[in-house]
Amino acid sequence: MRIFHQIAEYRQWRATIRTPLVFVPTMGALHEGHASLITHARRVAGPDGAVAASIFVNPMQFGAGEDFSRYPRTVKEDEALLAARSTDVLFLPDANVMYPSGAETVKVTPGPLAGMLEGADRPGHFEGVCTVVAKLLNIITPTHMILGQKDFQQHVLLAKMIRDLDFPVNLIVAPTVREPDGLAMSSRNRYLTPEQRRLAPIIYRTLCWAVQAARSGDRDADELAAEIRHRIDTGGLETRYAVICNAKTLLPPRGRVSKEDVILVAAKLGTTRLIDNMLINEEPSHG
Repeated sequence: MRIFHQIAEYRQWRATIRTPLVFVPTMGALHEGHASLITHARRVAGPDGAVAASIFVNPMQFGAGEDFSRYPRTVKEDEALLAARSTDVLFLPDANVMYPSGAETVKVTPGPLAGMLEGADRPGHFEGVCTVVAKLLNIITPTHMILGQKDFQQHVLLAKMIRDLDFPVNLIVAPTVREPDGLAMSSRNRYLTPEQRRLAPIIYRTLCWAVQAARSGDRDADELAAEIRHRIDTGGLETRYAVICNAKTLLPPRGRVSKEDVILVAAKLGTTRLIDNMLINEEPSHG
């Protein structure tokens, strides 16, 4: 696996690649969820293609009081995981490479959808996400980019950015990878105490219940969302939001839940923020 820290060095390598290049952007602290994205990328690239990953803990998407300073950084372990999954190249820049102008960096404004849900709780978060991904797409110039379904609002916004700004890349969204008890894999799960880890799967169990409830009859979206919040809160977590919205637009349904909708949840467990989602037409993958 080749590792590049500078843009110019990477671009010299990129100029030699004419086959499909499939890209997986990450912030490191990699786990089996990330490994599955690399495996997916390898399949998409095929025997003649290449797989690129990046690791960059993006300061622009962390707000005041968030966990940028303590976000886990496990570069050596991450490099080993990527190499074991046959990643061809890793782009590993520091902040001075990505933001040479510092706070004066030109930024991508993602529009009104960025101010709701995660954006309402984390002002400026999606501006940081869209800016860094736009920069990475310009640097890496992949033919495909693979993201995970867990960060649902993020991939909806990035799909819109790709369409609106005419990036020549095919976005692929891979299914959420879960622990045996259903908890969505996340780098932040390592913050949980043993007792918090025991409580955390209530989010997944509630999503499974809600999807089955929505399928079993004509359900009012607001009533179902209220019951989701109640079940998660009584399970020991603090729900930040639990909403049902259209999976493509993130707009709320007109009263009733439909098969085109998705359930989005964010909850706090101690100081750790957990997010998850499930499509109404999705089959639960864990018991």
